[in-house]
Order: sequence, then structure tokens, then C-alpha cells
Amino acid sequence: MSPDDYIRQAYRCILRSDFAEAIVCFEAAISQSPADAEVRYRCSITYARNGRLDKAIEHAQAAVKLDRNKPEYTLHLQHLKGLTLVQEAKGLLEAEEKSSDNPYRPITLLKEAVTLDPLNGDAYVWLALAYSRMNEHLQAIAALKEVISLHPDDAGLRQLMKDLQKSLQKYMK
Repeated sequence: MSPDDYIRQAYRCILRSDFAEAIVCFEAAISQSPADAEVRYRCSITYARNGRLDKAIEHAQAAVKLDRNKPEYTLHLQHLKGLTLVQEAKGLLEAEEKSSDNPYRPITLLKEAVTLDPLNGDAYVWLALAYSRMNEHLQAIAALKEVISLHPDDAGLRQLMKDLQKSLQKYMK
């Protein structure tokens, strides 16, 4: 089959929600046409939908390297890197033991995630929680205000804001 045939087959798989098979088809198209940035980009999106951020980033980096003139490739790569940073920070925050090495590491990761992808609501929520955990409630509230501006109708975020404000009041006493 030609690369275009593999791509058509990949989209048929996507329509059936068979992302694993779509990846196989994209990879086959890439093996026949490794310098095609668009196929790398689309393959990256499919890997991301399948929860494989490592491979998604690999293909997104290849797409950017092959064609630096497409801003959507760079934005996609930044989004993926931001997701990875959020996952890492979330893992640190959810760990049973607090890391004595650098308790501010999750905050650093989440601030970088927000810089890479300012529309990533999860990054702001986790940043607010990380700040709150460090008793930096004003920064937590500021981060939460950012995500509320992205999702103004989210009742859960508004409740979290009330909880953070209560924590600040208790901390101030």
C-alpha cells in the first residue's frame, strides 16, 4: 500500500475508535515516507489520544523538526510537553511520602506546564493544589482564578475556590 492508503486506513480506524490499529497504519505510512511532517503530526495526535505521550512527543518533535513553518506542530508539541509535566507533578503530589529533596518541585513543573500550554486547566488546578499544600494560599487562589477564567461555569472550581479561601482564613488566624 502507498502512504496515502495507510493514512486513509488510519482514519477508518479512528472512526471506529480503534486508535491502536490507526497507530499501526500511521507508522506504516511513516516507514514509507519518513520525511512527511503532516503524517508525523497526525500520528502524534493519535498516540496522545491513546495515552502514549512518550511516542506522541517523539512524533511531534519529528514533525516540528521536519517543518518549522507550521505553528500547529509547535503548539501541539508544547501541549504534549505540558501534559507530561502535569503528570509528573501530579505523581509527586499524590505520592504517599513528601519528597524532602525539593517540596517545590511540583510547583516548578506546573508553572512550566502553564507556560507551555496556558489553556491547560488541569495544570492550573494542580498548581493551586500544590501552592495550597505549601501554605501559599494567595498563589493558590491566583492560579485558581486563572482556570476559572477559562471555565467560568464550572461549579467544582468555584467550590475549590471557596475551600482555598477558607484555608487562607484559617492560616491567617
